[in-house]
Amino acid sequence: MITKLDKNATRQKRHARVRAKLSGTSARPRLNVFRSNKHIYAQVIDDTKGVTLASASTLDKELNLDSSSNVEAAKAVGELVAKRAVEKGITSIVFDRGGYLFHGRIKALADAARENGLQF
Repeated sequence: MITKLDKNATRQKRHARVRAKLSGTSARPRLNVFRSNKHIYAQVIDDTKGVTLASASTLDKELNLDSSSNVEAAKAVGELVAKRAVEKGITSIVFDRGGYLFHGRIKALADAARENGLQF
């Protein structure tokens, strides 16, 4: 039987493998995604300086969501993080799916970010 702890441990291994090859720079920062059962979070990170340049999550009051754990909420977060990044002059990024499958909420967030001005 696979427990939630086992699933998260394997996800963290996948994420570490990806992060070994992928890094955000000032020219192309990294869009990191974290998904929990209730919420989804996105950050645009410059790894050379160790600074978060823009972020958004389903906890943001301005989104005013009915449900924070569905595809529509992920789309809203993708739009918001893209708008905040574009306001700061960031258009080209590296996408870091955080060890999750590129499906469902992760894909919805990525597609919404692409539609709102981010290129990856």
